[in-house]
Amino acid sequence: MASGFHVPDGNDVLRGDIPAIVELIERSARWVHPDTFKALPVWAPETARGQPLYDAGWTRRHTNTRRSTGVTAEKFEGNVAALKSLVAALGVASPKPKNWTVCHIWGYDDPSFAKQSSVVQDPRYFSCVANMVWLPTPLKGFTDTVPEIKDILRVCSFYLYGWACEHDSVLDQAEKVRSGWVPTHYPLSWPSPDRPSALPAGTAPFTAEIESEIEKRKSKFRAALANNDFVHYPRTNVESVLKFWNVDLD
Repeated sequence: MASGFHVPDGNDVLRGDIPAIVELIERSARWVHPDTFKALPVWAPETARGQPLYDAGWTRRHTNTRRSTGVTAEKFEGNVAALKSLVAALGVASPKPKNWTVCHIWGYDDPSFAKQSSVVQDPRYFSCVANMVWLPTPLKGFTDTVPEIKDILRVCSFYLYGWACEHDSVLDQAEKVRSGWVPTHYPLSWPSPDRPSALPAGTAPFTAEIESEIEKRKSKFRAALANNDFVHYPRTNVESVLKFWNVDLD
């Protein structure tokens, strides 16, 4: 028999406090309005997690040189474009408030983070505003590592936006969400089969300013797709993503 100080799985330690964690998320989460999602489902179709970063003219790779070593390395997309997309879709006023983090609802399913998330590496879902929720930064870890929390967020997104992720890696989970299943401890104030039109308390309004931002984004997509000087702009991928979401640029 092993000796020493026994420490159980951290998720098991917290499992009894899931209702309290859910209550914190219920009253603090910020959601994009469903009308915003309908107007523009994906806000940065040109990129995804791990994609190369280029300058504004799409001609030169962005690099970073470490002062300590002098080594220069190429830069890749982390979560910046997703954050900018979510903040714009929420209509958050400047300056951006501190201590908030964008969380992908369909993202990591590996609590050890040993595997990369193929969902957020897909430009169809990386900047999809139905796949993101804004949470106070201390709550971020729950969305990545606690299955019960991911379940309630995915169910909320399904009833709020009418969408569950189509990526091959999450087909089983998405089918369960579409079946009408509601997880234990799911917030009563959130949309559900019995309350399909309910809006979470933290849902941002769909405003004229957001409509204007959407038109600016569409205009930017049109210009980039037509600009042959953007030698590294991923035109084929962008066109595919916009077609997938039925985004009309006319």
